[in-house]
Order: sequence, then C-alpha cells, then structure tokens
Amino acid sequence: MKFSCNRQKLNDTVLNIQRAVASKSTISALEGILIKAVNNCLILTGYDLEIGITTSIDAMIYEEGAIVLNARLFSDIIRRMPEENISIESDDKFVVYINSGRSDYKIIGIPAAEFPELPTVSAADSIIISGKTLKSMIQQTIYAVSDKDIKPAHKGSLFEIENHTIKIISVDGYRLAIRKEDITYDGQKSFIVPGKSLTEVEKLTADDTENVEIHVGSRHIVFKIDNYSVITRLIEDEFMNYKAAIPANHTTELKVNTRKFISAIDRMSLLLNERMKSPIRCRIDNDTIKTSCHTALGQAYDEFETAVQGEDIEIGFDYKYMLDALKNTDTDEVRIQMNGPLSPIILLPNEGDSFVFLVLPVRLRNEH
Repeated sequence: MKFSCNRQKLNDTVLNIQRAVASKSTISALEGILIKAVNNCLILTGYDLEIGITTSIDAMIYEEGAIVLNARLFSDIIRRMPEENISIESDDKFVVYINSGRSDYKIIGIPAAEFPELPTVSAADSIIISGKTLKSMIQQTIYAVSDKDIKPAHKGSLFEIENHTIKIISVDGYRLAIRKEDITYDGQKSFIVPGKSLTEVEKLTADDTENVEIHVGSRHIVFKIDNYSVITRLIEDEFMNYKAAIPANHTTELKVNTRKFISAIDRMSLLLNERMKSPIRCRIDNDTIKTSCHTALGQAYDEFETAVQGEDIEIGFDYKYMLDALKNTDTDEVRIQMNGPLSPIILLPNEGDSFVFLVLPVRLRNEH
C-alpha cells in the first residue's frame, strides 16, 4: 500500500473516526483504524463492536492495499507532522513508513484481516430527516438518557415513527424528554438507539448538514451523515410505557420566561452541592414564582412575576433536573403544568407540543 494526501484533512478525519475506536481491548485491531487505499480514495474505519464509524477522503493512490494502525499513535503522529502533504507506505511485513517534509516515522501495523467486519444493514428502506432537525432532537433529549440504570433500554433513546411523525424519547427514572417533528416517511417503526451512539451522531452532524439518511435493520442501524456512516447495535429491550407517566390533566399552568427561571434556580444552587442535597422549594402565589432553598450553608430566596392559570401550589424539585429541562427547551418562554405537589412537572413550548419534558417533584418537609 502506498498513498499521499492532505495532512490536515487526514488529521480531521482520524479524529472523527477515533470516536468509535476501543480505548482498551484484548483484540489489538479494535484499538486501531482500518485504512484501505483503493480507487483514488482512502476509506477509514473505526469499530469497537458496539459502534462503527467509516468515511472516505481523496488521496493519490500509488499502490492499493489495507492495514490497521494504532489509532492513538497514528493520530499523534499526523497531528505533529510539519508539512501540508503526508505520504504513507506499508510493506509485506506490515511495517508502515510515514513521511511529511523532513519528518519520518516507521511503525508496526496490524494485518487488515484481523479487523472485524462491520455489520451490514439494507438500504432499501430509508428514513430521511433534515440534519439540523435531527441534531436538535438529539441535543434536546440526550440529557435524560440514563448512564446508571440497570435497565438497558434506558441507556438509549426510543425512536417512534408513525403517521409522518418522528419522536425521540429518553427517560432515566427521574425525568423524561420527548421531541417530535414531522417527516415525509410513510412507514411505522420503533427502535432504541444507545445514548453513546447518538452523541457521536450529533457530533458528526454539522449545522449545514442537509439531510441524514437512516437505515434500520433487525439488530443494527446506520446513520449516513454527509460523507460519514455511523453503524451501531440497537438495544433489544422493552422501553417503559412513557405515555402513562405523563399526567392527563393539570390544575396549574404557568407561562414562564425561561431565562428568568434559570437565573432564579442558579442563584438557589449556590447553597447546594453533592454533600448539601436539598430540594428547591417553589411556591406559586398571586402570579409570582417564589423560590427558596435552605441548607446547612444558609438560606436563599428569589421571586419574579409570571402569568399563572389555576390553583396556587407549593412544590419541590431537584435543581439539576429542572435546570437541564429548562436549558434544553431552546425557547424564550415555556409553559409549565402541574397537578399538585406530588405529580410530575411538565414543560412544554408556548405553542404546540414539539417537546414535552417531565421532571419528578421531590417531597417537601414541613419547615414549620
């Protein structure tokens, strides 16, 4: 194998591919990037048996071939090379020569045959969604994916597609996040994608990515993003009945300035930390939101006016969970619905239901 290409382009590509490379593995090839030189392009692949990322870049191919190089070492070498162009060559003993300007490296590669084959998913049935829309949907729901839950389904997000609508749902036992958008797809599908994989999909989706193509198989899913393909194993588990968790009615509804509420909670949080855990007490009274916090460090109080419909209420919540929900609304104003002090707090956009965020309340102790 022998080729040359633009060093910066190769460096950027390797950094993206590296996200799917295993940091530690008993199989050396999984700690590497598979490089194939063929048809005037380089095909680069990383795969840790859970998620795979593959792409291609233009290159001058002098001799076709394939080899696996340790991802961390290869990335470090490319980043430090001095010139715009880089040349790479391997011999039949898997010795790899890397040259740029007056800098040379000689490293040992791994035979391409030792790299595991990526699963294949049929492209016959494609779901096409705007890149900007998918990126936004993932960003606004990924925060509610569980990283500790023993239930595998909650370590991913549920995708529900029906009636020309796509929903992404995440839940971790304390909060729930739902994002909904219209799409042109006619079919009906339901599947769970690991949260880690969705994070990589979101990172690879640029602001100007026109469309993302999604191919769903029985056990794997492929996201085609610009020139990248991300393939990941689906989570085969039953997702919770999230619809049953959303209260059907509410007795109190607020229209709140999102930034004002975030600032008020932020001020309360100065008295809270991992050791000083205490709920924020929120009282809705005479069109005013009154927040207070009482810990061993001291007391804090804040209030601001807002539009209230329905009953006055006093409710407690974990400040981190409420902040996460408010910061992911991405709107200047938000509707907040409550149905008593022990029923979930629901956050919705001012109009419609493009997102539904749910935060469980915390039972308040009587301070008197």
